[in-house]
Amino acid sequence: MKLATEAQIEQLREIGAYLRKRREDKSISIDEIAVHTRIRPAFIQAIEEGNAEVLPEAVFVQGFIRRYCDAIGIDGAALTTNFGDVFLPVPTESEPQDIEKKQSLYIPLAVPYILLLVAASLGLIYILVPRRGTESVAQSKSNTTRTAVISKTSPVVSLPNPTSSPTSSPIASASPSPTLTSTPQTTPIPTPTPTIQAGEGVEVGVELQDSSWIRVKVDGNTDFEGTLNKGEKRTWKALKEVSIRSGNAGAVLVSPNKQPATAMGTQGSVREVKYTPETAATPTPSSTP
Repeated sequence: MKLATEAQIEQLREIGAYLRKRREDKSISIDEIAVHTRIRPAFIQAIEEGNAEVLPEAVFVQGFIRRYCDAIGIDGAALTTNFGDVFLPVPTESEPQDIEKKQSLYIPLAVPYILLLVAASLGLIYILVPRRGTESVAQSKSNTTRTAVISKTSPVVSLPNPTSSPTSSPIASASPSPTLTSTPQTTPIPTPTPTIQAGEGVEVGVELQDSSWIRVKVDGNTDFEGTLNKGEKRTWKALKEVSIRSGNAGAVLVSPNKQPATAMGTQGSVREVKYTPETAATPTPSSTP
């Protein structure tokens, strides 16, 4: 911090001596003040000793002194106000000359307006002229691309003479496209399902007089297993064998190969009957559990 007069240096020493005395009266060390105020101990010691050469600018020193005062419990604003001359900016030697130059320099009021109008006109010229240039460049590019396309499609382009008779187009006539011969599509012929002729295979019809659980096997494979209700009718066909097992044999009427329907057994009995092409007329019952 630069101090111009001896009076300012003396005031800074008085502030530092006063702060050091109040700190020592309260038995507070410089390190404690530094921790509390976050000020470097070297700056605190320079303030107490009145060493202006070590301290920064006057604005920062004024803030240091206020935080120092807050740390030891005194009014820092009043202290810096009473010694306000210390923190005034030091005028340099060149300042009076600069002030005289500023006073001697006079700019007419019309000059800024003229400069503003010139800048506005230059801005308009800059905005309008490039657009016209870009438009002309774009038109020239489009013209060049068109001519390039024409030169690629037709190697020799002759301009028509308005007085001459119209000539045929240079474009070659398209060659006739080859005729396509349609090949007949073959439709799949459905294969008829094999029917059981007389003496070949076995066909068993079932009609329920009452609800019953039944299991039907066709050629050894289970084709149905469940409960049929009264009045339901089913038919199974096999090449070798139809096996029917019923939990209520008296409720199941069986008609092998369209013969008269007969009950499988007595009411409430469990019975299994196998029908083959040879034994369709006389079914062979299997053992019941």
